[in-house]
Amino acid sequence: MRILLLAAALSLTLAPLRAPAQDEPRLPDIGSSAGELLTPAKQAEYGAMLLRELRNYGYLLEDPLLDDWLQSMGNRLGANSDRPEQPYTFFMLKDRQINAFATLGGYIGMNAGLVLTAEREDEVAAVLAHEVAHVTQQHVLRGVERAQRDQVPILLGMLAAIVAAQAAGGSSSGDATQAAIASAMALIHQNQINYTRSNESEADRLGIRTLSRSGYDVDAMAGFFERMSFAMRGNEGGYSVPDYLRTHPVNTTRIGEAKQRAEQLKRGTVTATTSVPGGGERVERLDPTRIQAPPPAAGNPLLPAGFRIEAFDPVAEVAGSQFGWAQERLRALTANTPDAAIREYEALRRASPKGLSDAQQYGLALAQMARQPAAAAGELAALLEEHPDNLWVVLALAEAESRSGHAAEANRRFDELLRRMPGSRPVALTYARVLVEQGGAAAGRRAQEVLRPLLARSGADPVFQQTYARASEQAGDTHRAAEAFAEAAFLNGRPEQALIQLETLKKRGDLDYVTRARVDARIAAITPTVLELRRQGIRDPDMQRR
Repeated sequence: MRILLLAAALSLTLAPLRAPAQDEPRLPDIGSSAGELLTPAKQAEYGAMLLRELRNYGYLLEDPLLDDWLQSMGNRLGANSDRPEQPYTFFMLKDRQINAFATLGGYIGMNAGLVLTAEREDEVAAVLAHEVAHVTQQHVLRGVERAQRDQVPILLGMLAAIVAAQAAGGSSSGDATQAAIASAMALIHQNQINYTRSNESEADRLGIRTLSRSGYDVDAMAGFFERMSFAMRGNEGGYSVPDYLRTHPVNTTRIGEAKQRAEQLKRGTVTATTSVPGGGERVERLDPTRIQAPPPAAGNPLLPAGFRIEAFDPVAEVAGSQFGWAQERLRALTANTPDAAIREYEALRRASPKGLSDAQQYGLALAQMARQPAAAAGELAALLEEHPDNLWVVLALAEAESRSGHAAEANRRFDELLRRMPGSRPVALTYARVLVEQGGAAAGRRAQEVLRPLLARSGADPVFQQTYARASEQAGDTHRAAEAFAEAAFLNGRPEQALIQLETLKKRGDLDYVTRARVDARIAAITPTVLELRRQGIRDPDMQRR
C-alpha cells in the first residue's frame, strides 16, 4: 500500500477497464482546459517534488546500471509516442509488488516486482508504453482538473501527515499514519477510480501502437496482462498484488482486446533486417505504407546491400536486450538481505533442471559479494569469459576484485572501461564508489577526476551528488564536498537540511568569489521550495527534533 497511497493522488495505475471493440483515430483536444490548469514547467516541478519525497521515504532503487537500462528503454518508447518532444523521467522502486504509474511532468515509476514477474523486455516495455500514453494524453492532468484543482494540495497534505505521524514516534505512529492516509484518500478515491476507468482503454490502445513503432513485440501487452491475471489468482512467486488490482482485476475482455489490436498491427507490419558494417544485423519493424522504396526483388540494385524484408516474427526479441542481466541485478538488490538473495537463487537452482542461467549466476555473485567477494570475483571472471565485453559483468568483477584485496587490478580494469566508454555514467559512478571504498586522499582525488566530466549534467542526480561529495571530502576539498552534500540532501527530499547546509557554508570566510556566487544561487533556488512546504505544513522531522 505504501507507494500506491503516496502516489495515488497524482498517478494512474495499471487497471483492467472496458475498452472499445475497434481502434478509433485520435481526435484533437478541442474543449479541455487541462492544459491551462498547470503549465508544463509547473507540472515538471510537481513531478520532481514527488520524486524527491519518494526518495525521502526510501522507496526508490537508484542503481546506475538499472537506471540507464530503464531510461534507455523509456526514451525509445517516448521518442515513438504521440508526443516525442515531452521529456520523460523513468525510475525504479524497490517494492516487489506488481505495479507502475505515471504522474505529472512525464515522471513514470515502475516497481521491481513488475520486472521480476516479466519474462522478457518486451513485456516491461508494454507496461511503460501504457504509462507513456497516460502522459501523452494528459490523463493525469485531466484528473487533477476533474478534482477541482485539489489533488496537488491533497498529495502535499498526505506527505505532511505522514511526516508528522512518523516524527511522533511510539506505537501510535502507524495508526496515525493510516488515519492520515485514509482521510486524504477518501477525498479522491471515487473520482480516481471513475476517471481511470474512462482512460485505461485509451492508454492500452495508444500504448500498443507506441510499442509497435518502437520495434517491440506487440503480443507482449496481452501476454503480460495474462501473467498478471494468473498472479492475482494464484499469487505464485512470492510477489504480492496491489489492492487496486484486486479491486479491478485484469479480465478476459482487456486481454482479448489487446490480442485483437496486436493482430491488427501485425497485419500491417513487416520486419526489415539490415547488415551492419563490422558484422551483425539490425532488425527493425516497419509500416509498409511508409516505406518509400518499391517491394524488393532479387538483385534489386536500388536497395542497400544486405537489405531484405521477411515475414513478421512475433516472438523476435530486440537485438542486444539486457533484460536478463537487469532482472537478476534487480532480484539481488531488492532482497531483504544478501543471505535472503542467496537462498532465493538456491531455490531457483532446485526448481530448474538446467540449473541457473548465466544471468542468474551473475545475480548470485552480486549477492555473494557482500560476504565473499573473492568467491564472487571467481564466478564473475568465469562469466566474463563466456560474455566478453558485457558491461554488467565486468563492472561487478572489478568491484569484487577491489573488495577482495586486488585494488590495483580492479582500477586497471576500470581505467580500461573509461577509455572505451568515456562519459559512461555507470562506469564513472561505480569506479568512483570503489575508489571511495579504497580510501585515502589520492583515491578521493582520482574519484573526483573520474566524476568531473559528468558534473555539468548531474545537477538532478542524487547518486552522483552523494558520490561526488564523499570523493571531495576524502580528497580534502571541503567546499565542494559541502555543496554536493547539500545538493544530495535537496534531491533526497530534505530541502530544509540543504538550505541550512548552504547557509552554513556561506558563512565561511575562505570561499572564493565563484563558489560564493554558486552557493547564493542555490540558496535562492531552494528557499521557495522550503517556504512552500512550510506553508503546506511539511517540516523536516530531523529539523523539528533539534
